[in-house]
Amino acid sequence: MRQAQTVLTIATHGAGLVEITDETARWLAAQGIATGLLTVFCRHTSASLLINENAAPAVRRDLERYFARLAPESRDYEHDDEGPDDMPAHLKTALTAVSLSIPVADARMVLGTWQGVYLFEHRAAPHRRQVVLHLIGE
Repeated sequence: MRQAQTVLTIATHGAGLVEITDETARWLAAQGIATGLLTVFCRHTSASLLINENAAPAVRRDLERYFARLAPESRDYEHDDEGPDDMPAHLKTALTAVSLSIPVADARMVLGTWQGVYLFEHRAAPHRRQVVLHLIGE
């Protein structure tokens, strides 16, 4: 068994989905591990990870609107240390995931035809987010 690990730094432009499939796939292909398991981990409490459709941009827009309605910005939250989008960002993270496990075969992620890996930025301001990739296999 071999292991490899790296950190991707993802620049966001404010709230929304940022596809990281290609960046992740390039790193994975360079590791020389054909079969294994890839863990994708977001090191933040106000951003998260999703696997979802990457063909129709309307899917991303609908997801973003849905989560905005589900956890709206408001001054009514007790935790608002960094502004009205602070607590809604934490709620959205709690409802999604900060870690994904993706099987690897033939040195590629075993994703469905229309699946992509996304960083979901939940804050209104741009950020630089860190996503850890950890690969184990042979």
